[in-house]
Amino acid sequence: MRIRKSKIWTSALPLAAGTVLAAGGLAVFGASPAMAAATFPAHYAAPYLQVDGSDVGDMTADMNASGDKDFTLAFLTPQSGCTPEWEDGGEAMNAFTSQVNTIKNDGGDVIVSFGGEPDGNTPNEIAQTCTNVSQLQADTAATSRRDQALAALQKADPAVQVDFTLAVDPTGLPTGTGSEYALLQDAKSAGVNVNLVNIMTMDYYDGQPVLSDAESSARATASQLASLYGISTSAAYAKMGLTPIAGTNDDGAVFSQSNASSLESFAASNGVQELSFWELDGYDKGTGYAYSKIFTKITSSTGGGGTPPPGASTIVGNNSGLCLSVTGASTSPGSTADLYTCNGSVSENWTLGSNGTITGSNSGLCLSASGNSSALKTTADINTCDGDSSEHWTAESDGTIVNSDSGLCLSVTGASTALYATANLYTCNGSVSEYWTVG
Repeated sequence: MRIRKSKIWTSALPLAAGTVLAAGGLAVFGASPAMAAATFPAHYAAPYLQVDGSDVGDMTADMNASGDKDFTLAFLTPQSGCTPEWEDGGEAMNAFTSQVNTIKNDGGDVIVSFGGEPDGNTPNEIAQTCTNVSQLQADTAATSRRDQALAALQKADPAVQVDFTLAVDPTGLPTGTGSEYALLQDAKSAGVNVNLVNIMTMDYYDGQPVLSDAESSARATASQLASLYGISTSAAYAKMGLTPIAGTNDDGAVFSQSNASSLESFAASNGVQELSFWELDGYDKGTGYAYSKIFTKITSSTGGGGTPPPGASTIVGNNSGLCLSVTGASTSPGSTADLYTCNGSVSENWTLGSNGTITGSNSGLCLSASGNSSALKTTADINTCDGDSSEHWTAESDGTIVNSDSGLCLSVTGASTALYATANLYTCNGSVSEYWTVG
């Protein structure tokens, strides 16, 4: 299981016409206009299922047994050329559409993972067999080409969220030419907005307890991510996922249910975004989904101790009753501001500065107008606090929040009251969607 893979998620299968695919353990989905991008809770569990026709029902069984609603489906690999198939049973990409829709209808979602463990000389990455970038939109045959394509895809569809799942050592992500850390450096240089780095806390082959190695890996990786992205350590943990093997690792070391409870507590106290494990059918089903029951507890965690910093406030839409938040609880520059249920997540807390900035407690980034634009309907996002006038706002006594650069009001796209509705800038015209309660 010492594999390197990566993934990107949007809402769900089935895939819309025009969806583009990628490789190197990578899944890229372009949502059609009718498909909203998935937004997961600030903290969630999404165990892996090596899916085929015989075990796809495990998702519903696990949901009923543990309450876990989110899953990572593994792995889409090349059938030939640019055509993917499910690795375990050879099924077509859309084979499990109805089962995924059942999960979605019950309030859950799926992450689709491309790649998996290399099998000799057999390609496991679609970029090894599909070299047409217009079809691929990502290509790990050359990291820089892949990342340039991902950045272009996100520019075309800002709702696309990018995660990398990477091998790790107790000392953190391997560094040097061609390493996991170098992969992230290249993605950053290319302008890829990375939502999450999921580290594989498994198969250390060092004779040490898996739990202590996993926690050491997490601490070291948090330091690396903080340095790479110029964020706080707490924001780095909020950008992290942890994925052990549930039970006996390939090196014979055991990650027990007690260890799982300890790792969940560690993750919750540090504000880790995602907990996953390998694997639902072969490892957890026989325990009565015990590992799922343990890891899904993080979904109710506020993370990072759950205490917003002093002076932090929520910004609640008067029209919707929902909190101004950040899509996917992301801490990455350029992440979109949206509406979400007020659940105490630190991503819903903001500090209104005396200089007119509105700073996200989770990210340390400023609420801004995307691209520093002053145009109508410009999306509101979070970005580095660098003094731009587009980052300055006036919270008026009537409840409007006015952007100092454009003179436009903070509003909601289409005056929507739905979860995940995007915040934007619009003419201050008295619409109820332009009124907010700060407190």
